[in-house]
Amino acid sequence: MIKATVNGRKPYEINPSGASGAPECDGKPVAWSAEPLPSGGFSILMDGKSFVAEVVGADRAEKTVTLRIGQSVYEVGLEGPMDRLLASMGLSEAAARKVNDIKAPMPGMVLKILVEPGQAIRKGDPVLILEAMKMENVFKSAADAVVKEIRVTERKAVEKGEVLIVLE
Repeated sequence: MIKATVNGRKPYEINPSGASGAPECDGKPVAWSAEPLPSGGFSILMDGKSFVAEVVGADRAEKTVTLRIGQSVYEVGLEGPMDRLLASMGLSEAAARKVNDIKAPMPGMVLKILVEPGQAIRKGDPVLILEAMKMENVFKSAADAVVKEIRVTERKAVEKGEVLIVLE
């Protein structure tokens, strides 16, 4: 059973193979099919209606997918049986509270440091801009934290794996 929450509203319980062997949504059978399109989207037939869906974003860590269907955009959060088990054991919350230092995933040059030691930051806040392979990469905080130490300076080269910012 998969729980799908669309745009933060009431979740849907999806069973890929219900009692009859057909997919079910909230205990009701759903007749649907999907075919990939050359454009990268999907043609979906569901309960006699046709839709074209495009995946515009996916976040594996957060288990969310952003879809565009027609002119509407939907953010779908997915939760499987293992996610519910871990949450019931309190493990998912513990993992979310764990704060990791920010390390360089590749060699590059620090263009801008956007935080200061002692500054409280929230999950998703930008903390540093690193130029690597002629692209600017904005590093964001993976969790709420406090900047303990900044180990780099602007306009300096860094190596892969080097700790850039220490968080607590």
